Amino acid sequence: MSTPVYFISGIDTGIGKTYTTGYLAKLWNEQGQKTITQKLVQTGNVDISEDIQQHREIMQSGWLAEDDSKLTMPEIFSYPASPHLATKIDGREIDFHKISAATISLTEKYDVVLLEGAGGLMVPLTDTLLTIDYLVDKKFPIILVSSGRLGSINHTLLSLEALKNRGLELYALAYNLNDESQDELISKDTSDYLKNYLALHFPQAQWIDIPKIELQQLRKIPR
Repeated sequence: MSTPVYFISGIDTGIGKTYTTGYLAKLWNEQGQKTITQKLVQTGNVDISEDIQQHREIMQSGWLAEDDSKLTMPEIFSYPASPHLATKIDGREIDFHKISAATISLTEKYDVVLLEGAGGLMVPLTDTLLTIDYLVDKKFPIILVSSGRLGSINHTLLSLEALKNRGLELYALAYNLNDESQDELISKDTSDYLKNYLALHFPQAQWIDIPKIELQQLRKIPR
């Protein structure tokens, strides 16, 4: 695939992967790169991925043909849990061939694909396969979402060490300003520390600030 596929992961659940994915898609489309988002595995939904819906609201793109055909959400499970558990509850396994085929199809129509994961790098997709194992196989460059919340330095460095140990490329650290600590001193120190760490250990990686947005102001899109 000549079209780049960037995998969006996070240092923790609820860190802002979905918002970051939608924001970057909107930004890059505005900059002239035809960009679409995809969800690796959606849990806690039936038929429609709520994460893809939020992407479209942020992008202000409307519902896409690729959403209707489920290329952007090839695997959806009903129980809101880690994929390895959600699959057991629904009584079926993840079809990884279906996901890969959908990703390839998107790369044939778009300049960039942003593939959002579920949770962090170590989230189990099956009893024997972690998300990071999947990434080692696919060799997707990673956009890691972090923030200035208390404790994020530790979680971020652990994720970065995991990427380095597995030989994965960090394309960018996306710093979610929607998830800042209430303590401005902690927020500033976290940002400064992570920028310095990135420059020292991952000098090729980008730093991307993800600005604040009032999500409740986003318009709902028809499906």
